[in-house]
Amino acid sequence: MNILVIGNGGREHAIIAALSKSPKVDKIYCMKGNAGIAELAELVNVNYCDLNAVGDWVDSHPDVKYTVIAPDDPLALGLADELEKRGHRVFGPNKRAAEIESSKAFAKALMKKYGIPTAKYETFENYDDALCYVRNGKFPVVLKADGLALGKGVLICETLEDAEKGLAQIMLDKAFGDAGNKVVVEEFLTGKEFTPGEEVSVLAFTDGKTIVPMIASCDHKRAYDGDKGLNTGGMGTFTPCPFYDKETADEVMNKIMLPTVAAMNAEGRPFKGVLYFGLMRTPDGMKVVEYNARFGDPETQVVLPMLKTDLFEIFQAITDERLSDINIEWEEGACVCVVLASGGYPVKYEKGKEITIGDLDDGVFLYHAGTKRENGILKTDGGRVIGVCAKGKTVEEAREKAYANVKKISFDKMHYRTDIGIKYNK
Repeated sequence: MNILVIGNGGREHAIIAALSKSPKVDKIYCMKGNAGIAELAELVNVNYCDLNAVGDWVDSHPDVKYTVIAPDDPLALGLADELEKRGHRVFGPNKRAAEIESSKAFAKALMKKYGIPTAKYETFENYDDALCYVRNGKFPVVLKADGLALGKGVLICETLEDAEKGLAQIMLDKAFGDAGNKVVVEEFLTGKEFTPGEEVSVLAFTDGKTIVPMIASCDHKRAYDGDKGLNTGGMGTFTPCPFYDKETADEVMNKIMLPTVAAMNAEGRPFKGVLYFGLMRTPDGMKVVEYNARFGDPETQVVLPMLKTDLFEIFQAITDERLSDINIEWEEGACVCVVLASGGYPVKYEKGKEITIGDLDDGVFLYHAGTKRENGILKTDGGRVIGVCAKGKTVEEAREKAYANVKKISFDKMHYRTDIGIKYNK
């Protein structure tokens, strides 16, 4: 079967790499893709946020029997609805279901209504009201732009001054565009040991009836070592998460995952696709930090390489609402991904830097995020450029292998964290 994958980052490269292993998949198209994806798929230069343009392209390519929508923006706009309306088979939630990510206010209200554990919060559409609230609150405090902001619309404010600047940045300066028309002000959760940052990401396959979690992973959102600097779309990941044991997984399944699927069904928004649970371990148990309506990036880059089951078969089962028929299996061991970013990311950075790549060790794989080829030369084309991924028997072994190969890649002003995989593994 010929298929189309929507998206152009490291997540999509990882998805396409997994799908290309399926004996049921023939040709893969990717809209828009990048230089790495171009080695596995035919690139299609169509704006995937233009729903009619995408629909017309799929209509004009009857050989394409299935479309995988990976990024948040087209899901939030309703691309799945548009393609299904035209009679095409699609992987990805519809617009109403995707609102669990595209509106943090909706997600928080859903959790409050259905008793799903999360941080205490208030939602504001008026800047002065939000300012008054934070001036009378506790610190640290978390500010979240309501809409989609490329993973950057979350500010952790240590002081009142930070919070005042953050609110102005989101609601007045519109640093995240219309995503900041509404803001969620949230309590800062502490970890179980009363230390910040005991977070874990768990992606899950669901067809709206059955939910099957993938292996847990840990993301590193901040730009610099030691979790310093601004939030980014993710500077690296590792799996497995050392504190995510069977007891914790059972707690999450019974108190968070199953109630979330049931809540979405009760609201008339059945969710079919990949549901991402950003979780925090706290003194009061596991709590939801955020939902995503799709594969996480860069979590996908360490999770899918460990998948033994045919990914395309899983996708088809979700579309047909028969996920319970699939036995999903995972490899033993660990995987680490180190993101190579452009200098200045996530604020201001340059593109078009030539990338050189030496001979990589066996078992190391590169997932391209922001790359392009000009006259045969590989160049940077985004903030996050390449994810260097490696497997090992342990996180430490995988980490050493990944960093040994990071040194074989270079471009002007290349930036990366040196502590990916150390968190919780000391």
